[in-house]
Amino acid sequence: MKKWLAFLLAVLIFAAVHEGAHALVAATFGELKAFQVRPFGFEVILRTPTDERSGIQWAFISGTSNVLTLLLGYSLLMVGGKCNFLKSSFLKVCIFYTTLFLLLIDAFNLSIGPFIFGGDVNGIAVGLGINRYLIQAFFFLVLLANRELVARKLFPAYDVQPRHPLLKSWIQNES
Repeated sequence: MKKWLAFLLAVLIFAAVHEGAHALVAATFGELKAFQVRPFGFEVILRTPTDERSGIQWAFISGTSNVLTLLLGYSLLMVGGKCNFLKSSFLKVCIFYTTLFLLLIDAFNLSIGPFIFGGDVNGIAVGLGINRYLIQAFFFLVLLANRELVARKLFPAYDVQPRHPLLKSWIQNES
């Protein structure tokens, strides 16, 4: 039960950081209309309709949350393995899942996600004036690199030994 609670807390942390960053940056640009807590998660409602958006601010509003979550994920990855001093297994599991989500969800959100649900990549593309497929290709490489970091660094730091090929390292050690 504790593992599920830690998992749910990590989901909540990820969503709060991601959507909170959207809301904070949108408010900075005067675009925040509302921030609502819904049964399915947090929702940031912006003033300007999607089809009327233009300008660099949309790259910031859409992209800052993704960059922030990835940077926090890398930071937790660097210090997470050093959490052995923590006595609480709940806290360790929560840090593990939070790191996992921070490293993978937004990389997925900006690479594969747009084929399924649109999302932040469109705001970034509009704001930067570049093709969204270039952004998706870049973040697909980030997703692959982060997946490898998870397999080689995060899992061993928490003594997780996955069996599924998608969760194992794809790069062989040359020893």
